[in-house]
Amino acid sequence: MAKSNTSANRIKFLAYLVLIVLVNIAGLTLFTRLDLTENDMYSLSDVSQTVVKTLSEPLTIHVFFTKNLPAPHNSTERYLHDLLEEYAIYANKNFNYRFHDVNLDVAGSAAGAAETQRLAETYGINPVQIQAIENDEIKFQRAYMGLVIVHGDLVEKIPAITTTDGLEYKLTTAIQKLNNKISALLRVKDKIQVRLIQSSSLDQIAPYMGLKDLPQLPSEIESLVKKLNGRMYDRLAFERVDPTISPDLNTEVETHHIMNLKWPDLGNGKVVAGTGAVGMLIRHGDKTASIPLLQVIQIPIIGTQYQLADPNAIETAINDHVEAMIDINEDIGYLADHGAPGLSGPSPMGPMPGQSPDSLETFRSLAEKNYAIREVKLKEGSIPDSFNTLIIAGPNEPFSDYALFQIDQFLMKGKNLAIFYDTFNEAKMPMQGMLQQPSGQYVPVNTGLEKLLEHYGATVQPAIVMDENCFKQQMGQQMGGGERSLYFAPMIKNENISKDFDFMKGIRGLVAFKMSPVTVDAERIKANGLKSSVLFRSSEKSWEMRDHINLNPMMIAPPPPDTKRTGLNLAMLITGEFPSYFAGKPVPEKPQKKSDDPSKDTDADPSDSEDAQENNKSEDKPATPPEIDLSRITGDEKVIEKGRPGKIVLVGSSEMLKDIILDEEGRSPNAVWVLNTLDYLNNRENVAVMRSKEQRLNPLMDAGPMVKTAIKVFNTIGLTILVILSGLVVYFRRSARKRKIQGMFV
Repeated sequence: MAKSNTSANRIKFLAYLVLIVLVNIAGLTLFTRLDLTENDMYSLSDVSQTVVKTLSEPLTIHVFFTKNLPAPHNSTERYLHDLLEEYAIYANKNFNYRFHDVNLDVAGSAAGAAETQRLAETYGINPVQIQAIENDEIKFQRAYMGLVIVHGDLVEKIPAITTTDGLEYKLTTAIQKLNNKISALLRVKDKIQVRLIQSSSLDQIAPYMGLKDLPQLPSEIESLVKKLNGRMYDRLAFERVDPTISPDLNTEVETHHIMNLKWPDLGNGKVVAGTGAVGMLIRHGDKTASIPLLQVIQIPIIGTQYQLADPNAIETAINDHVEAMIDINEDIGYLADHGAPGLSGPSPMGPMPGQSPDSLETFRSLAEKNYAIREVKLKEGSIPDSFNTLIIAGPNEPFSDYALFQIDQFLMKGKNLAIFYDTFNEAKMPMQGMLQQPSGQYVPVNTGLEKLLEHYGATVQPAIVMDENCFKQQMGQQMGGGERSLYFAPMIKNENISKDFDFMKGIRGLVAFKMSPVTVDAERIKANGLKSSVLFRSSEKSWEMRDHINLNPMMIAPPPPDTKRTGLNLAMLITGEFPSYFAGKPVPEKPQKKSDDPSKDTDADPSDSEDAQENNKSEDKPATPPEIDLSRITGDEKVIEKGRPGKIVLVGSSEMLKDIILDEEGRSPNAVWVLNTLDYLNNRENVAVMRSKEQRLNPLMDAGPMVKTAIKVFNTIGLTILVILSGLVVYFRRSARKRKIQGMFV
């Protein structure tokens, strides 16, 4: 009997052993993971999987990360390990990654680590300084925390990975960019000119400026361009020019704002007075960009210091300008006239005449990471068909019918519009020196775009939305401290943000600013066969400020409690086949430019003047035929009366694009929403989902005073009572069981 039991136990052991081996073998081939986070934060996005699945050339990611870093950097390394491991699971054979341990210590590094450091520096990855706490002391440590992506002959780098926020987005978009860059470079026929402008006259003054390496700069730049050329399929051509030898270059120096130094006689005649320029130009076709090579630093007490640009910074600048010039990214149109704010940043000397102090520089910088923004001037031409989306932000000058026709027909072609419309414009007051400043007075804006939107079924109301759920401004001690409510800056909470679209699902909160309510005519929308959706709205504690607009926070107070309030729509999405505003109408004529000189007016016929007629009669020679105005020759332009499926995103303020709202890193909810909207309009919603899934803003659901009080009471008293009741239940059950057992033996 004992022998039989032993045999049975052995058989069970062998069966269990075989089962465990089979389960492990199945686990190697049938791998699966379960991500329980709401936005699938720890799962690879569909677009990331597609990117690494479709690699056509070998791609290697080299990660340079110092081991045993203090928290939170050690968790960043662990997350990066897991992320690249998941890329490898879905990738094809062309995807590879490798971690390089770069150890740094006080005594120096071992031979292997030193070689790794040299490799990192070759790729432009340098150590960063991080903070560590040891034995209750704050210490600083140098560490490598970057990576490079090598794809074919091209290299893309992320020099410092200090947080996991947006890391998958950065990696995937970098890989996509490399794929696009290879195709774009192969299409380039004429070489991209890299032109170093350096005056030889600077050599005599360089030692006195602390620039002893300036004479070697041409050879260093040439080596740098040669190095980049190997990665750019030999599409760069280097040239060094000397304005000292060729004075005609001074015009080019002035045109492109190249650094030009002037100096008097110095050192008792050792250095004669002169001038010298130094800078670099990148040129391809009709596109030109400048790169400064010399930085002037003003240091108190010490005085003026001069410093040459870092070679890594020069390499990055050349790479960025080349990418912009060869159109790697998809084009987006931006309306650059009719009073719309400019995309470039304000002048360091303050706003110049015609330049808005409300810059869209941050928006431009963020958008150009994935798109090439092209300015559109409707006063000079039409909208190119190469755009999928046209951005119209804050125009304040009237549109001609011909300009409205261009916008209407662009939409009819199945394109998309992102309209950030202002119904009021802050008046400007002239200042000394022709500068301008806000006056605090808001005047209504009527551009004519309103009739186009109204025809489609939407209207931006002439009012400013106020909300008690608003941004609270922290006041300084000199103003008494505390908070001040900015009622014209509503805080948009999660429950007031639409979740009907994937690109909106990761947005949990927004800050609106100087917004006008957006309404739709439901009957007209239905009659036009369109569909409208609210993207976000204000809270139920909102009201409107109409007519006399005054946004001085000290002059704004909520209306009386008995005043009816309601939530107001601030951004709408309209989709479908739009009917043309110009259906059944003739094509509007293009306005002709009027010159200051009536004799040069394109509408005037030179032969119509009496003097011209007398001269023609008095002279025997035949009259000279009048010049032909070729701009007046037009083709048989047709109106597209019913459009293909398109989209309009209508937002009640252009402030949502300005620097005051967006952050430079593009990680704030406002920045993510703006970029997600562009992706959605350009059929890249999967990229928008990937960007927004790592949003860390998860506000609590808003609860009333009674609910908050009940939760507090439950947490302080209720839990204690619950534990006591649970103990009493257990006590009585045990007592009852004890009495039952005693009764069985009595």
